[in-house]
Amino acid sequence: MLTRYSVRSLHAKVLLCLTIAVTTGCDSAQKKIQSNEHADRILVVKSEHTLSLFANGKVLKTYKVALGRGSGGPKQHEGDHETPEGFYMIDSRNTHSRFHRALHISYPNADDRSRALAAGVTPGGQIMIHGIQNGLGWLGSLQRTMDWTDGCIAVTDSEIEEIWDMVPIGTPVEIRH
Repeated sequence: MLTRYSVRSLHAKVLLCLTIAVTTGCDSAQKKIQSNEHADRILVVKSEHTLSLFANGKVLKTYKVALGRGSGGPKQHEGDHETPEGFYMIDSRNTHSRFHRALHISYPNADDRSRALAAGVTPGGQIMIHGIQNGLGWLGSLQRTMDWTDGCIAVTDSEIEEIWDMVPIGTPVEIRH
């Protein structure tokens, strides 16, 4: 006999399974990138929670992302958990990150350093585009249901692998609200 508690537990489990099926199904419906395509520009639009890869002015693919868990404004100082806004570039790769692969963004730029100096604060750094924390890759697309990073831009593990292969060092990155 099912008790009220076991029925609620069963409903919760079914809802969780449906959520996972729907959200992971959406990922597979997106356009697949050709292995020979390379991005020459990255655009992150924070208000839309998207990261788009461009080549020759044409969108190759757009990904849904999780951002910094701050208030949504531009990064002002180290520890504010905000994702920066401005013009940067991919300046290194980290295969030994605590997250599944990480592309380092050249934050802070000259404007960020000037603003922080004027405010008497440290601008911070270590802003990256990365996958999910190692060991938690099973979260998949559920990781982007809320902003959780310290200011980075997070995608699923399979998405960072695709981005990693398409984005060379020196690729310009624009992050806008």
